[in-house]
Amino acid sequence: MAARTKSSKDRPSYRCTECGWQTAKWLGRCPECQAWGTVEEYGAPAVRTTTPGRVTSSALPIGQVDGRSATARTTGVAELDRVLGGGLVPGAVVLLAGEPGVGKSTLLLDVAAKAATDDHRTLYVTGEESASQVRLRADRINAIADHLYLAAETDLAAVLGHLDAVKPSLLILDSVQTVASPEIDGAPGGMAQVREVAGALIRASKERGMSTLLVGHVTKDGAIAGPRLLEHLVDVVLHFEGDRHARLRLVRGVKNRYGTTDEVGCFELHDEGITGLADPSGLFLTRRDEPVPGTCLTVTLEGRRPLVAEVQALTVDSQIPSPRRTTSGLETSRVSMMLAVLEQRGRITALGKRDIYSATVGGVKLSEPAADLAVALALASAASDTPLPKNLVAIGEVGLAGEVRRVTGVQRRLAEAHRLGFTHALVPADPGKVPPGMKVTEVADMGDALRVLPRSRRQEAPRQDQDRR
Repeated sequence: MAARTKSSKDRPSYRCTECGWQTAKWLGRCPECQAWGTVEEYGAPAVRTTTPGRVTSSALPIGQVDGRSATARTTGVAELDRVLGGGLVPGAVVLLAGEPGVGKSTLLLDVAAKAATDDHRTLYVTGEESASQVRLRADRINAIADHLYLAAETDLAAVLGHLDAVKPSLLILDSVQTVASPEIDGAPGGMAQVREVAGALIRASKERGMSTLLVGHVTKDGAIAGPRLLEHLVDVVLHFEGDRHARLRLVRGVKNRYGTTDEVGCFELHDEGITGLADPSGLFLTRRDEPVPGTCLTVTLEGRRPLVAEVQALTVDSQIPSPRRTTSGLETSRVSMMLAVLEQRGRITALGKRDIYSATVGGVKLSEPAADLAVALALASAASDTPLPKNLVAIGEVGLAGEVRRVTGVQRRLAEAHRLGFTHALVPADPGKVPPGMKVTEVADMGDALRVLPRSRRQEAPRQDQDRR
């Protein structure tokens, strides 16, 4: 008797968990989205028809919906509230991602202690440390509160059990990649596990009206680890940035359903913990009695926030055929463009055969074009060994033709510089309303900007040799 052939329903099917592409055989890499290890076996779905069911609540005109239940509650950390749009909304799920060692756990433990009150309990669940290790950090940063509960769990069912026992108003999970569900195959941190854990906690948050803060890992490229679906499911996505060798930390909003993503929170990380900086410009400045050659100040915008930063440059005679070009905190490509503009448009020929080092103060990173004018003036000041005038700030984008272009937020930048005591500014044409008592010089090109720099023998010598030729 011939064996019965296997029907198509009994045959295994495979589907990519990232993009949903289907195939009849297993593959190590999905041909559709090019992701590795995402093709998994699944059973043939039965054809079902969804019938109308009982509704949980009747639909109302939007004007009759009570919005008071979605009022934000402060976290106790003003800089974090600034980024969140006023605080944490009940039922909101926030994903905070950042590199290892940047201070995510320290910040959230401080938030957990300050948000815990008699009426609002806080549950801090750690999957990366033991409870005793978290207690040691809490003692160091003074984050001890009577209504702050601590648990060390890596099982999703146990985390949900703690929610039933504690009934918190705020849940902090550190981190979502360390918790796994026993009902889902795969190791903790896998795409299926992260999706299941995040989905269960989001459902619990919405049902209980509980705010949730999830800590997420990042890849070596800086992207949030795990499925992209995680960023779509949560309500707020925050990036915690900063150089581990510097004190400054920035919390930047990437997605926010309850506010804008233009705000940036500034923090200072030190031995006693992490504190918010309402006025962080002092970290990026070097106070001197007399100006020094090769330094220039500018005002950068981090979101809506103006920050005064200092650009430094140094030029020395090169000992090798190919001079060095070293940058720190600045984009190498934009520094190279400013060098080319200075040599061709500014007629400064002393830069081509010299080693050039340029950097920012305090670990701040200047990537916006508004810092071009300050970078160019710092390089010109270093080449001529002549300091710029005291209390001068430079704002503007420099084009390859040498023109100084307008940038956004000039009035906010000038107001911040005036508040810190700066009296002179170089800006593009038509800056708008100028703060009273501040001298503003409009420059059209690099030739106008370089007039604030006194001439020196070092700068004039190459020109004289060129004229003789």
